[in-house]
Amino acid sequence: MKISTKGRYALRMLLDLAENKNNGFVSLKEIAQRQDISKQYLEQIVSLLQTSNILRANRGNQGGYMLAKSPAEYTVGQVLRITEGSLVPIACLKDEPNLCDRAGFCKTLPIWQGLYKVIADYLDGITLQDILDKYNIENSDSYMI
Repeated sequence: MKISTKGRYALRMLLDLAENKNNGFVSLKEIAQRQDISKQYLEQIVSLLQTSNILRANRGNQGGYMLAKSPAEYTVGQVLRITEGSLVPIACLKDEPNLCDRAGFCKTLPIWQGLYKVIADYLDGITLQDILDKYNIENSDSYMI
């Protein structure tokens, strides 16, 4: 499984919005500058995220975007499913029930199902807030007096 730039940049954009949640609506121009991502590329990502109701938008002079919910309510898995379409490691796991002609006797199917479960459980277990919290802990100055 390979995560595209769209998935990685969507995650960076949402983390930026989470960090700036107290600033109200944030413009794409500001996010693009802070994240060093093209504004045009962010516009493509925004259209995906808006159809999933992850973002709130405000048009006009004070316009921009903000998270529709708390950063603790969004998982990495959720974001990547929106941008990547699926987290499955092989095509035959996309459909439920499995429509592969070999599913009933495939010796390797349990391997791919196990891998998918590990990937999904891991990514669904990490929220945007978890990422910010870990970053803040690792990058805080801890002085003892």
